[in-house]
Amino acid sequence: MQILVTGATGYVGGRLVPQLISLGHQVTVLVRDTRRIQQRPWFPQVTVIEGDILERNPLWRASLKHIDAAYYLIHSMKSGKSFDELDAQAAHNFGKAARNIQKIIYLGGLLPQSESISTHLSSRARTGEILAQYSPVTEFRAGPIIGAGSTSFEMVRYLTERLPIMVAPKWILHTVQPIAIRDVLTYLIEALEKPALGAIDIGGERLTFKDMMLRYAKIQNLKRHIFRVPVLTPRLASLWVGLVTPIPNRLATPLIQGIVHPVLAHTKKAELHFPHIQTSSYEIAVKRALEKIDAHTVETRWCSALGTGSTYELTDWKGMIVEEQTRHIKAPPDAVFAIFSELGGERGWLTWNWAWRLRGFFDRLLGGPGLRRGRRGANTLITGEAIDFWRIEAVEPPYKLLLRAEMKVPGKAWLYWKTFPENDGCRLVQSALFAPKGIGGPLYWYLLYPIHKKIFSDLINAIAREAQKSHRINLEPHNHPDQ
Repeated sequence: MQILVTGATGYVGGRLVPQLISLGHQVTVLVRDTRRIQQRPWFPQVTVIEGDILERNPLWRASLKHIDAAYYLIHSMKSGKSFDELDAQAAHNFGKAARNIQKIIYLGGLLPQSESISTHLSSRARTGEILAQYSPVTEFRAGPIIGAGSTSFEMVRYLTERLPIMVAPKWILHTVQPIAIRDVLTYLIEALEKPALGAIDIGGERLTFKDMMLRYAKIQNLKRHIFRVPVLTPRLASLWVGLVTPIPNRLATPLIQGIVHPVLAHTKKAELHFPHIQTSSYEIAVKRALEKIDAHTVETRWCSALGTGSTYELTDWKGMIVEEQTRHIKAPPDAVFAIFSELGGERGWLTWNWAWRLRGFFDRLLGGPGLRRGRRGANTLITGEAIDFWRIEAVEPPYKLLLRAEMKVPGKAWLYWKTFPENDGCRLVQSALFAPKGIGGPLYWYLLYPIHKKIFSDLINAIAREAQKSHRINLEPHNHPDQ
């Protein structure tokens, strides 16, 4: 079949595309920027339509003539307070462009058994209704999706990993119905072989959000205690989630609002039309997710469809602390790589050079190399070479550079830069990684954390600034010496 997938840079879409390809379908993806998917392994096997779903009269409409079925996997929760309005506008625009498509398959959310419905869930339902005005629709309504990198799984994972003792509101005992990402993908693919079925609830076993955390803790051999408190508003709870986990507040708020009331699936329709699909247990879904994380084979994450804003994330997971920051830079990867690959030695570190020198001085007092090694050359990047108190562990111009620390620290540390094309430039990802040793390791990291955060934030900002400045200079016309 000729299949169109929207939201191919997102969590579900990024996993659906390769499965459709493996089944022999001809897949077309609609994306705002082709460069966002150029490094996906399936990129050479798809047809790409570049366009914005929010355009009212899109030029890409003509490209949908030969499409048999379309997957609509778009939502605007990351866009802020008006995301419901953007969702509605996007659905209308796509519906008008897709009038001749035989069937639209849409992934929405379960609706609570309550008159009070969160803006997030009501917007998902409204999107399904709007799409159905233009084409036949199969709308799968799912609860929390459990898989490596999914928003719901990450929320459970971080809260359980980081908080041995937790206070939670009474609605933590409300029943929800999580479903494994593998099962969601199975439903989405199987729907191709059936006529449009309207709205269908899908879900796995029924359990409370408290059960989800305690079962996760049991799988990880963690002892966790959760106590209920009479008052904790969804807003306060979402702020707490935003503080403890890497999920931003604007995304945590609608997620929390979605579980304030019991959210259950009425699966009789799903069992009637998809009788052979047996949903996985919650424990199996969690174990599969953890296996992918341990094997570093997570295909997509909740933040895969990242916008152009700056981000910050601090992760403490399985003994490895990771402080990750990203910036969108209006310069190509090679221009950005040229800046961070020349750090150290005589050039220094662009910012806070006195602090780097002070750290090098104390390192020498402790018997470490300090900054005295410098670097062999400003443009020399060979695996195994030293740069101050770092050593090059991996380099792949113009996309990555990994430095391993050789200064005296209670553990192991790395500094890592990655670039990839994005919109009118590239995205730079800077990660400071630390594997603490003994009790001194965590104490060292968290006591110095305010200083580290400031230094590393200023460093990535300086790299971005210098790269954009250098790129602008290179674009300027150069006069001939005789002129």
